[in-house]
Amino acid sequence: MSDWIKRDEQSIWHPFTQLVNGFEHIMVEKAEGAYLYTSDGRKILDAISSWWVNLHGHSHPAIAKAVAEQALNLEHVIFAGFTHEPAITLAENLLSILPPNQSKIFYSDNGSTANEVALKMAFQYWYNKGQQKRTKVIAFEGAYHGDTFGAMSVGDRGPFSAPFSPFLFDVEFLPMPTEENKQEVVDQFQHLVAANEVAAFIFEPLILGSAGMKMYTAEILDELIQFAQAHETICIADEVFTGFGRTGKYFASDYLAHKPDIFCLSKGLTGGAMALGVTSCTEKIMDAYKSADIMKTFFHGHSFTANPIACAAANASFHLLKSSDTQEKISKINQLHLEFYELLKLHKAVENCRVLGTILALDIKTKEVTSYVNEVRHKLYPYFLERNILLRPLGNVIYILPPYIITEKELKRVYKEVLGLLDSFQ
Repeated sequence: MSDWIKRDEQSIWHPFTQLVNGFEHIMVEKAEGAYLYTSDGRKILDAISSWWVNLHGHSHPAIAKAVAEQALNLEHVIFAGFTHEPAITLAENLLSILPPNQSKIFYSDNGSTANEVALKMAFQYWYNKGQQKRTKVIAFEGAYHGDTFGAMSVGDRGPFSAPFSPFLFDVEFLPMPTEENKQEVVDQFQHLVAANEVAAFIFEPLILGSAGMKMYTAEILDELIQFAQAHETICIADEVFTGFGRTGKYFASDYLAHKPDIFCLSKGLTGGAMALGVTSCTEKIMDAYKSADIMKTFFHGHSFTANPIACAAANASFHLLKSSDTQEKISKINQLHLEFYELLKLHKAVENCRVLGTILALDIKTKEVTSYVNEVRHKLYPYFLERNILLRPLGNVIYILPPYIITEKELKRVYKEVLGLLDSFQ
């Protein structure tokens, strides 16, 4: 064990990590492109974009240059009463690719806070309009919207949130819609919304990431949004994971005919270089706050709101995302995933293989049900790490979510190791 690892164990509490019986943490000294370079000389292929944040490869020179230049000019300034060019430019850039119903950008720090802002924005919208009965929220079972209390409240009630359940507000949870239950979900949803007591409907569009990369159709989500908006229920799209090309379009909501009222963004927003969150909304939402009454102000903010360095990184990432080169890479990853899908769907160890844009996921058949705590998870993560590939399975669900700069050769190497693992289950 290196001195660095000993010091890490003595001083750091890592996320989602057992304090006993865990793996020894790996010391990363640098990262470049699709690779992580460790202190013991390993070169690990990052096939999950470091928790889904890295779009263009690690240490991308364009983003690094933007960060360095901004740090020498303006590192931070209070965003109440002041503004700056990186934040203004980023807001304009985002509004240029968000659906045209989006009007304003509110900055925060990460995905959880972006969702907290959205929920508070929706609740206060009804408060400002004097409709105190609009307090209910609808969400999907299995949802994940973050680890702060509001985000936990609208997320799946399971082992992760169990210690905090007495402190979470009530939410109406619906099953994720499938071909088998879609009419039941629609009927239950319409019954709840028609009572005119629902403040907001929050959802991960088309794919529930942390629930196991569960996918559902744009058609059913469109039907739910259309009915909700007909009854003035605010629709919140949590695009923290699905934004910025992950599903093959800029946003998963681009597959929808009916556009959400509020968007939550983070993760790939800065290309994975900095922490930053965004909540956008329509002009209709804003109208409820336009008042001389100070008590109708949205009293929410963070010390590092619209941090100029983070905004500069996001602007650099935005231009990379918009380039024809990146769009071609996104299409190529999707093509390769679809080709690999044709092999996987025939494999005896696989069930429920699916692809959406740059996301490929499969469930390994086991005696246990598919879940995050499926015992096979203890085999999968180390299996790939031993082969210098970073995949972080969700229980018995393996997913591949690479940075857009990954090459065909590198991606096929990942596919080969996945097949090797699956063959060991036969």
